[in-house]
Formats: sequence, structure tokens, C-alpha cells
Amino acid sequence: MLEEDRLTKVNIVNLIWSFDRHTDQVNLLLVKRANQPAQNMWSLPETFLGANESADQAALRLVHDKIGLKLAAFHTEQLETFTAPQRFNDDQRTLSLAYMTFLPEMPPLDPGYGAIDAKWFAMTIYDQAYCFCNGNEKYSVAQAKRQEDYYAKLTDYGRSASQQLAFDHEWIIKVACFRIKNKLDYQPNILLILGDTFTLKDARSVYAPFLKIKREQIDNSNFKKTHGKLFEETGTVAAKKRGRPANLYRLK
Repeated sequence: MLEEDRLTKVNIVNLIWSFDRHTDQVNLLLVKRANQPAQNMWSLPETFLGANESADQAALRLVHDKIGLKLAAFHTEQLETFTAPQRFNDDQRTLSLAYMTFLPEMPPLDPGYGAIDAKWFAMTIYDQAYCFCNGNEKYSVAQAKRQEDYYAKLTDYGRSASQQLAFDHEWIIKVACFRIKNKLDYQPNILLILGDTFTLKDARSVYAPFLKIKREQIDNSNFKKTHGKLFEETGTVAAKKRGRPANLYRLK
């Protein structure tokens, strides 16, 4: 087949983030694929772009299909368009428009069409790499530093499901993690996973894994000084627990 004859498909990939208040951990939604290609492998939720919808609408529809939530548009953010020819080795080239969605709650999951399972994977740091874990299952982001190097070594999508995510999703997740990290000091949309209000401890719990440090390494007073311009006090405190009540904040 001539290069100019290759057909192009467009799909939407959605990185759906949430926060587990029982463990104080950032979580990412992964689904196990029901069909080929990459059958039985974990991947990011994805869907093809409908003929009568925008990419933004498709990203929100995907959240509704998998989780049953109808979210306002400000909960989503376009990440990047992934166009490398090596992404799929079939006759139809696939372009992916990647979005990030910040869930204000952590609801039950429905695998939905095309998936046999859906789970929240907690964000951790292992050997200075971003990792996502659920029980004994652990997936790291791509280790390559440059996109060209990553795609040059990408094996086909029949690789071992115990080692890698489907397709190039480990690279997409890496791009997302660095995007979020780079915006922590001026537009921390990731804090939307905490809901309308949050404590400084909550915010530090979100910041820490993206900075590859422990929450305790972020001093509460210094954090308020350096990032106070990004959020404001609500004048209320969190539900009383042991110790001094914590002030609640919201994004400006």
C-alpha cells in the first residue's frame, strides 16, 4: 500500500484522574481491553471521535460512558495530539487526541463497551519513575527521554501484558505527568480532583508525587507562601478530626 493511501482514524484518549481520600493518593483510571488489538492489556480509556461531536464532547462522553458522571467542560484539559506513524502497525494510521479529566470524586467504575475491567491505579514513585499500582499490578511510565527514542523501540501490541500498557499509553501518561508537574506553580488544574474545597495537606498530597517527593518534604508554611497566589481561603474549616481544624481553600 502506498503511503498516501493509508487511511487515518482519529480517537480520543482520556487520562482520568481522581483522589482517594482514604489513602491520600492521586489515582489514574485504567481499563482492561476486551478485544484485539492489545486484548487483555491495561490501557487508558479511549473512544473514536463521533461524526457529529467535537473532541471536547467526545472526551466528556467517555467519562460518562465509563463512570456515569456528566461533567462541565472546565474539568477537562487537552493534553496533546499523538501522531507517530509507529503507534499502530496496521494499514490504518491512528491519531490520538489526548485529554485529561479531573474528577472531583472517586465513584464506582463500569468497564463499559470494549473493556472487561476498570480499576483505579494509585500514583507512586519507584526508582525515581512515575508508577501506577493496584495490588500486585504496577506500571511505570516510559523511560525514554525523547519521543523519537521511545517510538523507535516500540514493539508491537502483542507484547507481554504483565510488563507494559497497551499501545503507546505509557508514553502518553509520562507526557501527562510532566505537563501537570510543569503547571503546579501557575495553573494547578490537577487540584480539581480534590473537589470545590481542600486543605493545604490535601494539596500537598497531590503535589508530592508529581514532584517525586514525600508530602512531609513540603513544608506547610512555605507551601502557603509560595503557592498562596493560586488559591484563597474560604473562611471555613474541614470537618473536625483529631488536632487543630484545618482551613479550607479553593482555586482562584
